Amino acid sequence: MYKRQIHANPELSFQEYQTAALVADTLAEIGGYRVRTGVGKTGVVADLGDDGPLIAIRADMDALPIIEANDAPYCSCNPGVMHACGHDAHTAILLGVAHMLHQSYREEKWHGRVRLLFQPAEEAVDENNISGATAMIDDGALEGIDAVIALHVSADQPSGQFQFHDGPSLAAVDSFDAWLYGDGAHGAYPHTGSDPLFMLAPVLSALYAIPSRRINPLDASVVSLGHISGGEASNVIPNEVMLRGTLRSLRAEVREQLWADVENALRLTEHLGGGYKLNIIKGYPPMINDPEANGWMRVVAANLLGEGVVKERPFGMGAEDFAYMTQRGKGAMFMLGAAVPEGAPRHHHTSTFDIDESVLAPGAAVLAETARRFVTGRL
Repeated sequence: MYKRQIHANPELSFQEYQTAALVADTLAEIGGYRVRTGVGKTGVVADLGDDGPLIAIRADMDALPIIEANDAPYCSCNPGVMHACGHDAHTAILLGVAHMLHQSYREEKWHGRVRLLFQPAEEAVDENNISGATAMIDDGALEGIDAVIALHVSADQPSGQFQFHDGPSLAAVDSFDAWLYGDGAHGAYPHTGSDPLFMLAPVLSALYAIPSRRINPLDASVVSLGHISGGEASNVIPNEVMLRGTLRSLRAEVREQLWADVENALRLTEHLGGGYKLNIIKGYPPMINDPEANGWMRVVAANLLGEGVVKERPFGMGAEDFAYMTQRGKGAMFMLGAAVPEGAPRHHHTSTFDIDESVLAPGAAVLAETARRFVTGRL
């Protein structure tokens, strides 16, 4: 099974050499595909068909720097690296799509093209802040496309459910590094300097109040801190404290307001005898699901699997670099419920992540049939 083979051999962002080779070799075995490797550094692009409408289907291939804690025969053989978000499933599903579409093309000889995008580096960016989607776009992977579709497994949703949402569906993500500066002092004589640890308290209050007191309650936003460090000894007041955090939003106006309000919160240090430095690292934009493209996949899911599998719910404030692809064409992604039926939840980005593998075939079927209907004009 492709999924287990990929899961056992995870590779980090822009290091997916073995996975890309498996993909390219499999496509060659299937036959009929025009395959390009090294797209966006380690990505693979495969075209099937001739001139006509062109739809692309994307799957990401990279893993995370996590030590796997599962006890399964397909556990990671690469210490410290794990498929903890389902990208192994995405790649396996798209290989399944490749088989299905090849059979369909042989039988129907449709006029149009399907392009399979096996993307590197969704989880991380390179030294130039470039993710896998952007790298592939820069290498021409979306040239000439009319539409692009994808799925993401969700280990937190009931297995077999197809979750759809139109419009802004995943958040823009930005991170920030900030430093609070003071003079430092002897712990016994705090009055002789300015204390950045003391400044930290009002700054934290101001930061955490941004979503509830600065942003319109009707607009989704998140300000979260993941790191605070400062000082080494109990009797030494340090001269700086360092913070790291994440910002999430769904609208451009809110995104810009978050940047401004974080800076305003840090300015409190200037009223307390200190100063600050702020570095905002802009990440992925919000992922906008095109209602028409979403509608194609909704109808296909209902036709193939029944109306009961289709659910309409917001996705949440996670982020996806597929957002860059939906900016380039009519695009949409759905969430495929894949919760393991028994036992404790297997949450994303944790050492015990896992999914119900029975969802792989229906996920592939919906993507393949949507593409087939698109190129044959039957949507």
